[in-house]
Amino acid sequence: MREIIEDDDRDWTENTALAAPALLGAAAGLILGEVMHSGARRGIAIGLAALGVAALVPLTVGGIVNKVNAPQTNRGSRRRLEGIRSVGSGFVDVEEELRESGVV
Repeated sequence: MREIIEDDDRDWTENTALAAPALLGAAAGLILGEVMHSGARRGIAIGLAALGVAALVPLTVGGIVNKVNAPQTNRGSRRRLEGIRSVGSGFVDVEEELRESGVV
């Protein structure tokens, strides 16, 4: 089982693993920047920026949904109470089922 990492004891390997692709991409961009024509560089830069924004959309939407449905908000507390109340509604009365089947 994975141990909970405290705020003051962060795992630096995860942070470096997340930063590595960005650093490699920046290095490749600097190397290829001199080789390409300026018009081609501009098109590729706009395309990569659009891909970067598209990659951030799910994270942003998830963060907004979590904020809206957080227990501290009215909507979040209502949803939590509804969930707690509806937990028992899906179960069948065991005693009634046993009587119908002839066990009790």
